[in-house]
Amino acid sequence: MTIKERYEAAKESYKGIGVDTDAAINALKEIPISMHCWQGDDVTGFDGAGALSGGIQTTGNYPGRARNPQELMADMDQALNLIPGKHRINLHASYAIFEDGEWADRDKLEPKHFKKWVEFAKERGIGIDFNPTLFSHANAEHATLSSEDNKIRSFWIDHVKACIRISEYLATEQGTPCTMNIWIPDGFKDIPADRTSPRARLKDSLDQILSMEYDKTKVLVAVESKVFGIGMESCTVGSHEFYMNYASKNDILCLLDSGHYHPTEVVSDKISSMLLFFDKVALHVTRPVRWDSDHVVLFDDETKEIAKEIIRGGSDRVLLALDFFDASINRISAWVVGMRNMQKALLNALLLPNEKLAELQNTRSFTELMMLQEELKLYPIGDVWNYFCELNGVPAKEDWFKTVAAYEKDVLLNRK
Repeated sequence: MTIKERYEAAKESYKGIGVDTDAAINALKEIPISMHCWQGDDVTGFDGAGALSGGIQTTGNYPGRARNPQELMADMDQALNLIPGKHRINLHASYAIFEDGEWADRDKLEPKHFKKWVEFAKERGIGIDFNPTLFSHANAEHATLSSEDNKIRSFWIDHVKACIRISEYLATEQGTPCTMNIWIPDGFKDIPADRTSPRARLKDSLDQILSMEYDKTKVLVAVESKVFGIGMESCTVGSHEFYMNYASKNDILCLLDSGHYHPTEVVSDKISSMLLFFDKVALHVTRPVRWDSDHVVLFDDETKEIAKEIIRGGSDRVLLALDFFDASINRISAWVVGMRNMQKALLNALLLPNEKLAELQNTRSFTELMMLQEELKLYPIGDVWNYFCELNGVPAKEDWFKTVAAYEKDVLLNRK
């Protein structure tokens, strides 16, 4: 049977439970995912930062890491060409591209340093999201926006302000809002004597940043929490409670990273609560293994549950990005696997008879609800996915890996 014939058979199966597969495919095509640039070069960036810091570690030494903007863009192209639909790219400030002989420290970055990224995105018809880089820098050795050293704190305040200006430039050039996400590594390895003062300084820093004039319809500022990091196991200044309250009070976005909570917590359980009190919520989907280890996103239970909450809460209200960096495997394959798995999870959610399931819950028909939820796991989502890939002109099933393997042989293995 052809992919189309298998799809027609699957379509009839889903029709029997009241699900329109054509509508699901059309809806999936309209959900962009922001693909993070830092998977391609192990979070190294182009501003000469050198070694990683701030609790960030990239493990592995698989050959072919992108070493410059041209290589990174070429690798991202390879990945995007194997992922169905139109998506976005997510940049860190450390990926500024300087002209020969030019350099600017992070507090002096300007829109012109991202002009080549705008050209890259425009040629491909995709949007750009952005992140200040408050790690891997001499001024980030101890603390950034919560630093007790006013000179260091001012440096990072100026950096984030510069990033807001850059984000506004990106949004203006792209004609689409730019989500600008703030994450800091500040915290304490051992039990702190004073949790309040660092958080008060962080609040003051954020207040100073947000006092600048910028177009709030173009720049969607988000703050991202973390439960702990390497070297700050006992206390993270930017905790979930801090940022959730700060975001609510200041009408900005609260970003949930699925690796940034205690192992018994899941982001899927938080999304519905957040959407009751925020117009939008931002997500970084990753896969923690025992801690925030940023493994490649799989088509696993938690990813499926996150996708269900996105679809049920309204996909237009969730700003979706991925965040992982695995240097132990082919980096392009990591992108493609992660992005396609996130899309598969969204498709899975779109192919559920959600109203019927909710009705069974509301009538407390839990026996039938459990039965149906389990039977749905074997419905032919794969045949719908393969057809979606074919419609979007990308290889179905595992056929895409042939392109990655050929690119590795011809390009990646030649990088010395």
